[in-house]
Amino acid sequence: MDWKDRRVLVTGAGKGIGRATVPLLAEHGATVVALSRDQRDLDLLASEVCCETICTDLADLDVIETSVAGALPIDLLVNCAGTTTLQSFVSTEIAEFNRVMNVNAVAPMILSQIVARDWLRRGVAGAIVNVSSDAARRGVENHTAYCASKAALDAMTRVMAAELGPGGIRVNSVNPTVTLTPMGKLAWSDPEKADPVKARIPLGRFLEPKEVAEAILFLLSDEAAMVNGVCLPVDGGLSIT
Repeated sequence: MDWKDRRVLVTGAGKGIGRATVPLLAEHGATVVALSRDQRDLDLLASEVCCETICTDLADLDVIETSVAGALPIDLLVNCAGTTTLQSFVSTEIAEFNRVMNVNAVAPMILSQIVARDWLRRGVAGAIVNVSSDAARRGVENHTAYCASKAALDAMTRVMAAELGPGGIRVNSVNPTVTLTPMGKLAWSDPEKADPVKARIPLGRFLEPKEVAEAILFLLSDEAAMVNGVCLPVDGGLSIT
């Protein structure tokens, strides 16, 4: 994992899993381009880790291409930005459903298209990791939009891997269970909700963001050169119970 001459774009870099991924990449010599919607988060990150920054809200699909154009060329992409809304199925609002889908599924598609087109034009290989969720394959109460968006991201990951693989481009996802990011803590702060899920995890606990980041680095690396189209559970064994 020596990435001294490689540029990595990480979305959702201001908080959570993305925030944990940036310093790990930098430690391995990568030039990191950190994207977040919050300039304050980016300023704090840049004060701690040497990185380039892009401040943009991926919910605004129309600005994505313009926002990232100046960061090209890049060598690796981590689609980590995500959002959620806590609404029951019968009360899910169309506007909220669309917002979550846009950030969690449509924005990664647009970013991956921008990057992959550049790689194909230049004839270079690359790797993309989409940060999905265990919720892609489970029905989680009050998470209609989130579950749907992550299932869409997994499906897209498989299509991307099939179509882009012949060009030397690998695409995989990581699918963590509950991760103690700010968003995860908000959604799983109630012990009555969290404890039954935790009890089903053989390792007996939820994830820390850095543990997901380590899996992301593996999938980006040449050590995973023949790993393509995989949705990798990072869940302490929840998927086997």
